[in-house]
Amino acid sequence: MNFRPDRKEDNVEINLTPLIDVVFLLLIFFMVSTTFDRHAKLKVQLPEASAKMEQKQEEPIVLSIDANGKYYINDRQVVNTQLDTLKKALRKSVGDKKDVALVLRADAKTPHQSVVRAMDAASQLGLTRLSIATLESK
Repeated sequence: MNFRPDRKEDNVEINLTPLIDVVFLLLIFFMVSTTFDRHAKLKVQLPEASAKMEQKQEEPIVLSIDANGKYYINDRQVVNTQLDTLKKALRKSVGDKKDVALVLRADAKTPHQSVVRAMDAASQLGLTRLSIATLESK
């Protein structure tokens, strides 16, 4: 029984294109606005490592830094903590060799600036074989 014979039945369609566009825009918004902040959650205790340093045939130069930031090259104290003084002392110990291994032994309570200064001095002298001595973790 059709009460309206002159009217055709309309097919109703839902267009999903605008919905997909909105979802993509939200996805892009959340990807761009998300920040990944991990440095506040890190707890680092240095220096410890499970790997041991390999024995080299040639004796490395040992640059030690105590807890106060004083430098020692092969157990001889450097006059002061200035970059130029440290470079001169390293140059005197290294001589003309550029492929000498340099072992950096810093106390766990050494100021970070002292370690960076030592690495900077080694870099300026062209010493590329730098390793940092650590304690073996128990």
